[in-house]
Amino acid sequence: MNESYFEDQEFAGVRFIESDLTKGSYEKCIFDNCSFANSDISEITFIECTFNGCDLSLARITNTGFRDVEFADSKLLGLRFDSSKSLLLSFGFARCRLTSSVFTGLNLKNTEFDDCEIKDADFTNADFTGSTFNNCDLDGTLFENTNLEKVDFRKSFNFVIDPETNQINNAKFSAGSIAGLLRKYDIEIE
Repeated sequence: MNESYFEDQEFAGVRFIESDLTKGSYEKCIFDNCSFANSDISEITFIECTFNGCDLSLARITNTGFRDVEFADSKLLGLRFDSSKSLLLSFGFARCRLTSSVFTGLNLKNTEFDDCEIKDADFTNADFTGSTFNNCDLDGTLFENTNLEKVDFRKSFNFVIDPETNQINNAKFSAGSIAGLLRKYDIEIE
């Protein structure tokens, strides 16, 4: 059975809960103001695709491939990125809501997060080496045994990172956010 292949196509305003996205590979496609909320987009591969203003909340993404994918102004609430294909996994996020999303155990080196709300996410055992969190709210996000070497947190806030249980060599923090590294010591910083 041949897999469907879509290239350089634009999908605008489609609600994929009502009409399923055809299984296959999508390369250099644009999804503009589409809703994938509660839909099943498992076993689909996205290569160099862009999702603008889309809602992917609670979508099932088991064995979904994301290679060089950009998400902008999108809602990605409760996504289990840890169930997607880890081979060649790469994406970037701008002005997105990633609340309660799971990135456990993923290799996400050099990932860009710009102006994102990443509340109550799970970054346990993930590798974010060289990534940038620019103006991101990380309130309640779990960092446990996470590789954060060379990560830039200078413009992000509301994070709690234990230096004893995470790798933070050469990571960058602002003086105003240093309290997030010392919270477990129950000390006051003014």
